[in-house]
Amino acid sequence: MGHVRRNYGQYCGLAAALDVIGERWTLLIIRELLLGPRRYGELLEALPGIGTNLLAERLKVLHELGVITRPQSRDQGYALTELGHELREPVLSMARWGLNFLDAPTPDVETRAHWGFLAVQAMIDPERATEIDESYEFRVDDVVFHITVTHGKPVALEGPADGEPAVVASTDARTFVEIGAKRLTPFEALASGRLQLTGDTDAIVRSSVLLGLMAPVE
Repeated sequence: MGHVRRNYGQYCGLAAALDVIGERWTLLIIRELLLGPRRYGELLEALPGIGTNLLAERLKVLHELGVITRPQSRDQGYALTELGHELREPVLSMARWGLNFLDAPTPDVETRAHWGFLAVQAMIDPERATEIDESYEFRVDDVVFHITVTHGKPVALEGPADGEPAVVASTDARTFVEIGAKRLTPFEALASGRLQLTGDTDAIVRSSVLLGLMAPVE
């Protein structure tokens, strides 16, 4: 028997949005796909606890509603449509808001290095990038991503930075998200050896200001 989709029965944009993405796990599937196409097995691995039937059901509904595309061959993954990509800003805003509620991580909570990439995108304050023209590379466990600021416009991308990054930060996923949640300052993480930074002090300060980890230096 197919899953009966619930709806709020309200003629309101927010209610209609929640009819699509308000079910448990749906936004976390969107989070994964915002980082790039993902195969079924990759989604299952990144969403421990979802169960294969529920994942299949959620993907089916998102596809029917035009939010995601299905893989056309075995080497393709599920991907967001243009409509799906419109969720980027709302999801990043919610991720930024949610950092306020993260307690210290306990051993039983999951963490994934690529979630750090989402955290960094949520933390970027474009208004603080106006004077910057350089790139910063992040190595979180086995995942590499970078922010490149060109003429004051920041873009976060997967993979290593082109050329020589002004700052390279190396850490683990848990530490990275704790820094994003402001439970740990970059300096405390450095002092405890959980974070390694290379780059000159001014560049490190600029990158910390861009990510809202430090107040702008007047």
